[in-house]
Amino acid sequence: MKKVIEISTAAATLLCLFGCANDLTSQNDPYEDTNRSVFALNQRFDQSITRPVAVFYTHALPEDARNSVHNALANLAAPVTFLNDVLQGDASRASETLGRFSINSTLGVAGLFDVASDFDIPGHTADFGQTLAVYGVSDGPYLVLPFLGPDNPRDLTGQIVDIFFDPTTYLTFSGDIYWSGGRSVMSVVDLRSRNIGTVDNLESASIDLYAATRSLYRQYRQRKIRKGQITIESLPDL
Repeated sequence: MKKVIEISTAAATLLCLFGCANDLTSQNDPYEDTNRSVFALNQRFDQSITRPVAVFYTHALPEDARNSVHNALANLAAPVTFLNDVLQGDASRASETLGRFSINSTLGVAGLFDVASDFDIPGHTADFGQTLAVYGVSDGPYLVLPFLGPDNPRDLTGQIVDIFFDPTTYLTFSGDIYWSGGRSVMSVVDLRSRNIGTVDNLESASIDLYAATRSLYRQYRQRKIRKGQITIESLPDL
């Protein structure tokens, strides 16, 4: 916990230092050379480990089982989304999140089944980086972090704060570290497995994959901040 607090303090410092750095370059990417090096490292890691594991996962588990894993992970993230909905002053989305969590945690058997969608209660996510943006905090320079991918100081700070928003952070039991680690790994595998084709298409169609990823990340975050419904189909053809 002490290490997490130290990282949180460092991220908050970065946010203050870089909060007004949007105009350093036209692409807001003053560390592009370093970012490209880290991006190449992440690509090698993805191609050698993450993608093969995701492909194996899709073949090893039937679709219904994979959907249940996805539903359970989304349900575990609902308290964080709810707190950020409240902080953003969005009562409608907060009530939707609370309703989905209540229904899926009970009728959906601990979130394994998305029963709330059958009641026409749509799902969404919200994070503290988004909350900071709603209150006018600028993103700062574009960053690419080892094994974590695209980011910026504002959203990095938000990701750390969301750790403290997650009630499971405070659960202590025998083997809790393995449960937490397993949840994190499964979140990555679930996300990667659901986007194998999309990522493959992006990689094959992009002349400059780094620039394409940077553009898509920024559009994704801007639409999320504006609370638009984000779909692959709504993104531009790069």
